[in-house]
Amino acid sequence: MSAPTRPVAVPDPRQIFSQVPFMAWLQMEREYSRHGKARLAIDAREELGNVIGAVHGGVVVTLLDVAMASAAVSHRDFQCTAVTLNLNTSFVEPGRGRLVCDGELLSCDEQVATCRAVVTDVEGRVVARGQGSFRYLPLPTVSATVPEPQQAPPP
Repeated sequence: MSAPTRPVAVPDPRQIFSQVPFMAWLQMEREYSRHGKARLAIDAREELGNVIGAVHGGVVVTLLDVAMASAAVSHRDFQCTAVTLNLNTSFVEPGRGRLVCDGELLSCDEQVATCRAVVTDVEGRVVARGQGSFRYLPLPTVSATVPEPQQAPPP
């Protein structure tokens, strides 16, 4: 039986990205996220590959998704989080080597942000493009993620 997932909360919301276990497993790096723009990068490695020796499309989509969400929350100074409502992706070339994704906020209101992003390889070739919408939500609180203490069984 697997353990349930829990919200990720940190005292400084600017550091939440580094605490998400999936991002750590992917070894995804956030180069910056500010003023409605974000850049993330990932290096190809064997466990991220597909049958043709390129980075798996699911990893590429994750880059697009996270770059756009990061751009959206940077516009709000990281005082909220953003969850994906929809995401449209166009794959252009197989992604090999280091992949960089640039995301940007296109528009937003109080509840929803619209963003776009592009993934390129080290040669500058476009690997994929995406556009999506993201719902702003409150950040989890640090106290909400602390597991409740186990009670000892009655004697």
